[in-house]
Amino acid sequence: MADADLEEIRRARLQQLRQQGGGSGGGEGSEQDAKQQREADQRLSILGQILTPEAADRLGRIRLVKESRATDIENRLIALARSGQLRAKVDEGQLKELLGAVAEQNEKEEAKIVVTRRGGSGWDDDDLDDLLEGV
Repeated sequence: MADADLEEIRRARLQQLRQQGGGSGGGEGSEQDAKQQREADQRLSILGQILTPEAADRLGRIRLVKESRATDIENRLIALARSGQLRAKVDEGQLKELLGAVAEQNEKEEAKIVVTRRGGSGWDDDDLDDLLEGV
């Protein structure tokens, strides 16, 4: 009979915690986790609809090597699908083309790096010449 009373107290306490929103932040964390899970499920569903199995497999292999690149490609594919620019499933060849375009764009962005030297307080070419003359 003591076990039944204990079980009843546990149920009442659990109900009380649920009404309070899961205690101190516990409910918020699970709500956020559930939201992230829904978003991930939506992404997977969209990608499943727009990618052929071979393309999905290649994207999975890319994710193993460089997750940020795979996420970038997924975001681009989802944006294309939502804007109505994809009329058929993306096959492996089209995915390769998209990867090439992204690689070219990244190279162009890297080529835009500009190095500026501050004058006055740093080293200049004359200082290097003076240093090498002593050797």
